[in-house]
Amino acid sequence: MSEIVVDGEPLPFVEGQTVAAALVAAGRVAWRTTRVQHRPRGVFCGIGVCFDCLVRIEGTGGQRACLVQAVAGMTVTTGEHDDE
Repeated sequence: MSEIVVDGEPLPFVEGQTVAAALVAAGRVAWRTTRVQHRPRGVFCGIGVCFDCLVRIEGTGGQRACLVQAVAGMTVTTGEHDDE
C-alpha cells in the first residue's frame, strides 16, 4: 500500500483512490471548516461540483480532494486556508 503525507503524517491509500477517498477511508470525514460559522466540511458531492473538500496539494491551494488522484509521496495540507 502506498502513502501520501497529510498534515505531516503518513496516510495509506489504495492505487486509484482520490485524496478525498483516502482521507475518508482513514476515518477523516471533515478536514476544513467554513469561514463564517466554522462548520466542518469534507466530501459532500464527491464529483467536483461543490468546494467542500478543498485542500492544499504540493503547495497549491484550492484543490478539490475528490478530483485529485492520490500519488505516492504527495503532500497534502488541510485546514482553514486551503482555498487560497
